[in-house]
Amino acid sequence: MWRGPGTPTDSFYEVRPECTDVPKTKFRIKAGRTLSPRKWHATFSPEGFLDIGKTLSRIHRGGIHPTIRGEVWEFLLGCFDPKSTYAERDQIRERRRAQYNVLKEECHQIFSLIGSGKFVTAPIISEEGDPILDPIVLQQMGDGDGNNPDMVKETDQRIIQWKLTLHQIGLDVVRTDRTLIFYEKQENLSKLWDILAVYAWFDKDVGYCQGMSDLCSPMIILLDNEGDAFWCFQHLMRRLRGNFRCTDQSVGVETQLTNLASVTQVIDPKLHQHLETLGGGDYLFAFRMLMVLFRREFSFGDSLYLWEMMWALEYDPNLFLSYEDPDSSTEISEGSKAGGKAIYQCGKYEREYLKNAGRSNEPPLPISVFLVANVLKEKSPKLLAEARGLDDVVKILNDVTGNIDARKACTGALKLHKKYLKKAQAAKKV
Repeated sequence: MWRGPGTPTDSFYEVRPECTDVPKTKFRIKAGRTLSPRKWHATFSPEGFLDIGKTLSRIHRGGIHPTIRGEVWEFLLGCFDPKSTYAERDQIRERRRAQYNVLKEECHQIFSLIGSGKFVTAPIISEEGDPILDPIVLQQMGDGDGNNPDMVKETDQRIIQWKLTLHQIGLDVVRTDRTLIFYEKQENLSKLWDILAVYAWFDKDVGYCQGMSDLCSPMIILLDNEGDAFWCFQHLMRRLRGNFRCTDQSVGVETQLTNLASVTQVIDPKLHQHLETLGGGDYLFAFRMLMVLFRREFSFGDSLYLWEMMWALEYDPNLFLSYEDPDSSTEISEGSKAGGKAIYQCGKYEREYLKNAGRSNEPPLPISVFLVANVLKEKSPKLLAEARGLDDVVKILNDVTGNIDARKACTGALKLHKKYLKKAQAAKKV
């Protein structure tokens, strides 16, 4: 039963008792505001059609109850069409699980630790394709004599590149959400490693990059089935994989950093000028916030609340149409989505874009850009008064960790977005 100002959600994502410096979750389950299991199930018709518009407004009011988070996220991320029936979704789910099992078996055939409940944290191969007979690797593989069929010279460049990432995935897995009791279990760590290893094989262009483990971890915790967690992560990556595209010349997230600079220049020209003077005009200090969607700036529970608020605000009913081919790892550009959407089924941020900027055919900026812009605006007086170098900027921004209210941040981002659109349109008329 819900009482008082709301039930805290930390009990759903228990922290190890020795981790005393973890920020407390501000998100509270509130009767009448949070999307409850009862309200969620009542939103479906007898056949299984979902009234997505009603669902989005409730998520925006008070987030999602932790017990149904995983299944709601599957809709928010476009895994399922709200206009599908229960039977159709069952078929899609079974097909996707089978596809994941095929992918996983393919990876297992190349490296037998995939799916074994174990993982590696030391390199297993050189860039030339020679096996590295490291005692740590042999121990992790449970192989004392080194006669493992995995330990052979590789000549296939794609296999070499994939095997080169496996120990990095392992190192990141043991660092990800290590304060949570959930990851005290070896089976949960290996599940995270398996999904990220399979994704690295599946996504030929991007493979694996640091930061992906932070994005994948909640999927493992919220969805019991490994195949479901994989596809939910894959749908999230369809939105974000551009952030991870790195070449010798540029970092994938640079586009968003450039957008952030443009927004700040319009919203707070004084701050933008100050940051440029300090040598921070590239806004690289905001890299992490945009790369892993504020996972490090919030407690675990609050970051999940922030994500679902963002996805509900940005929701486009044509998401499923865009993501219908689960074999594809290509991101969908916002401008290429199918038309004919009912505006009341869109999230509030998407509606604002359609009303104000949709005529220009320019793709909307992700709401995450305005969330960071809102953090900068909140810290603007302090940055202007105290920042005398980039180290000061980083220090002042690090102070926000554990101190941001997700709901207020989203409200602030929406206001900034409105203000930015007005100013940008006024500038065009001049």
